[in-house]
Amino acid sequence: MSQALLFGEVLEAADQLSPDEQKELAAILNRRLAQAARQRVVAEIQEARQEFVEGRCVAASPDEIMREIMK
Repeated sequence: MSQALLFGEVLEAADQLSPDEQKELAAILNRRLAQAARQRVVAEIQEARQEFVEGRCVAASPDEIMREIMK
């Protein structure tokens, strides 16, 4: 796709779909959002592990973390 669609144009296009197609579109979008969220979590975990390996953070128990948050 060489030109990005405006949000309103996407909504108008979705209105042209049958109810079953709209449901399938919604399901596809939900799956894509879930996959993107999983990928963000994986990236955050990898970053945290790297920070730990490099000594930029230290291990802490849940109680220690909560005490620090409550300060």
